[in-house]
Amino acid sequence: MRSHPDPKLRAPLPVNPPRVVLVEPEIPQNTGNIGRLCAATQCPLHLVGALGFSLDQKSVRRAGLDYWPLVELHRHLSLAELRHEHPQSRWLLFSARSERSYLEAAYQPGDALLFGRESVGLPPELLEQHAASVYAIPTMGAVRSLNLANAVGIVVYEALRQLGMLSPTFLG
Repeated sequence: MRSHPDPKLRAPLPVNPPRVVLVEPEIPQNTGNIGRLCAATQCPLHLVGALGFSLDQKSVRRAGLDYWPLVELHRHLSLAELRHEHPQSRWLLFSARSERSYLEAAYQPGDALLFGRESVGLPPELLEQHAASVYAIPTMGAVRSLNLANAVGIVVYEALRQLGMLSPTFLG
């Protein structure tokens, strides 16, 4: 592999990585940051339903910097459309209102990792329908939940770690 003047720690390109699914995201900077994460990890990004912003807004692109064209981006009008287009993907839902830690999830290649709106999370009826597949990131102290982009990053890297997609590492 060709070395770069300032090499960075890398991992091989993943085969069938998890899919990051944002349901009706509201804050463009979060989506931009998550887009950058998806570009860095080669995880497809799926945006579902109404967005609280336009994808061509400067704030989305600024948060993702020049990485936005590297994002494998998919738009879906509804969760039903997502399910129809990716029927093989198992759904794992993430909510501050779960009793199970994201560390208890047994991630599988191609899983769809669903995250809800910044203000209210995923719809309660969706959480009820998939109660056995709802996980949370534990927090300490008075903070009720994490920023969406931080939460997605934590879960994506745990999924990649469990799936063995972060090794072997190399400088490149």
